Amino acid sequence: MWKEYVVGHAQERHDTFYELLTSSLKAPLKRLRKLGGQAEETERFWALQDVNFEVQPGEVVGVIGRNGAGKSTLLKILSRITAPTKGRIELRGRLASLLEVGTGFHPELSGRENIYLNATILGMGQKEIGRKFDDIVEFSGVEKFLDTPVKRYSSGMYVRLAFAVAAHVEADILLVDEVLAVGDAEFQKRCLGMMGDVARGGRTVLFVSHNMTALRNLCTKGLLLDNGQLDSVGSINDMIAKYVSKQTNDRGMVAEFPNGYPDKPARITHVSVINKSPLPTGMITVGTPFGINIGVEVRDDDMEFGVFVSCFDENQNRVFSSGSFFDKKLNGLKLSAGIHEFECTVPENILNISRYTLDVSLLHNRSEVVQDISTALAFEVGDDQRISIEGWHWPILGIVRPLLTWEKK
Repeated sequence: MWKEYVVGHAQERHDTFYELLTSSLKAPLKRLRKLGGQAEETERFWALQDVNFEVQPGEVVGVIGRNGAGKSTLLKILSRITAPTKGRIELRGRLASLLEVGTGFHPELSGRENIYLNATILGMGQKEIGRKFDDIVEFSGVEKFLDTPVKRYSSGMYVRLAFAVAAHVEADILLVDEVLAVGDAEFQKRCLGMMGDVARGGRTVLFVSHNMTALRNLCTKGLLLDNGQLDSVGSINDMIAKYVSKQTNDRGMVAEFPNGYPDKPARITHVSVINKSPLPTGMITVGTPFGINIGVEVRDDDMEFGVFVSCFDENQNRVFSSGSFFDKKLNGLKLSAGIHEFECTVPENILNISRYTLDVSLLHNRSEVVQDISTALAFEVGDDQRISIEGWHWPILGIVRPLLTWEKK
């Protein structure tokens, strides 16, 4: 399938009523520009190009790719939110989409009323909603505020309720787009548990996420998208390894993140790996201490934030995890508005030769996940300590490579 968008110019075909209304209001101005001899500039952009694949019933498929690769566009076409420019799709069975959680919620209505409204929009009948109502409320954890207008909900409560409604829709095919990166750590764990139940229940799932851990745990097959094209299809571990390899080549040792999340009280600005050897050569080796530096922009004064990092090797084994709040000096630390940096040091003789990736999270009060970046940065550890022992010809295997002290007793 192919999908083309026209940048800065309304298309002939309109996917929503809002687009149609906006186009109608702009039409007189366009005619005036044409009469005045002004040429109308158009720029065409292919969000998807010649993407062809087949998913068997019961498969759980992870869709992988960097921002702008076409993942969300693919799911919107499959869910019939928008139509392909060329090509066609074939779906067999009832389909449910968890794309933009909370679509259809009305801020003036209570949580109870929005459950019925949103579930109806998602295709559930009144009897089905009544049968699942208690399960939805229990899963969301908003029982105390069920009759409160959702405009008074926190962003976490709002998203929890929206996900709980969408997750209880029974369907043969489920499309999921980044909805697990919401709420606090405990709620994310529950979401992953429910997604696992869906996968084991024999339903077909297409799951878009930057959370490589969730993809590894839930999926068996992967689709790797790159610049709107299908790069490759294979086992989820192979696709993650290929994606990580691309990230390593392109990003190097520093990753900067755009000024997003305007509704959040803080955001991650960058993640970097710094050589801390007394004689740095630029390359991180087995015998090199290095620092993991994480920048945070805080938008409100006197708020507690901390960062959490997990390191994975090229076989997707979690090598270690650590948080800034593990240090007693930083636990409970409140920050002023502005840019702050957290940095931890990984000593020498810890990591073995491998390619590594870092998952980074920003947490409020050590519990609420404000931002979660999977595969935030990739880096390599090389070898500068060749074992020069006569008769020894094998590599030193293992996830870690400590330099241990030996003695004869």
